[in-house]
Amino acid sequence: MLSEERHQAIVSAIRRAGAVTVAGLSARLDVSEATVRRDLDLLAEAGALRRVRGGATDVRGSVRPEADLRSFADVAGSATAAKQAIAKRACSLIDDGAVIALDIGTTVAAMCPLLAGRSLTVVTASLAVVRSLASAPDIDIVILGGLLRPNYDSMVGTLTESALSQLRVDLAFLGTSGVRADGAVLDSTPSEVPTKRGLLEAATSSYLLADHEKFPGSGFLEVAPLSRFAGLITDRSPLPIDITLPEGEDAEVLLP
Repeated sequence: MLSEERHQAIVSAIRRAGAVTVAGLSARLDVSEATVRRDLDLLAEAGALRRVRGGATDVRGSVRPEADLRSFADVAGSATAAKQAIAKRACSLIDDGAVIALDIGTTVAAMCPLLAGRSLTVVTASLAVVRSLASAPDIDIVILGGLLRPNYDSMVGTLTESALSQLRVDLAFLGTSGVRADGAVLDSTPSEVPTKRGLLEAATSSYLLADHEKFPGSGFLEVAPLSRFAGLITDRSPLPIDITLPEGEDAEVLLP
């Protein structure tokens, strides 16, 4: 692809989504991340976009949150056996009557069919979770409002964060795009990171749900250190990479 064609494709992507990441453009355009960074710098100098850490945003200041390269439905259809096993283990930690928070990830959403017959209060910013549990007779759902990310069925932004700051839950279950060898839990979507951090703050205990493909996985934004979670629920042991936490920190690993 010629540089002019790449530049047109980059600007079009930003106009559609409001923001893009270097990693996302690299995969979409099949070029190196270094090439994408040079393209973004040139386009920023020309006034076609606004350069930000890890990517770029629309100079027109759209409030539309960034889109993911893969939709929720697409991601939900991969590694289903591992996700279901992790979801089953996560559900075993929940007592009836508990107030829980469910993140927007597909592994967390796999918990919903297993929770449908339980008596719970569920706090979530995920419309996929809402749809899955809406008809459950003994589940009360607290929906965190905000700005809709259509292709991932999630709510984000200051309204979401404000609502979350007023709540307290017993348990929170979060997903991730990757975990580094130093224990950094990552995400690749800037607008989702504050919500994930808010879930951690609102919960008495939090658990990270991540299959073996998330080690190291992807992502360029740190949500929290792994030691911030009461436990890691995964599908394989040992993990694909060795994780070394700072001295004095640890995290329990739970298997199906």
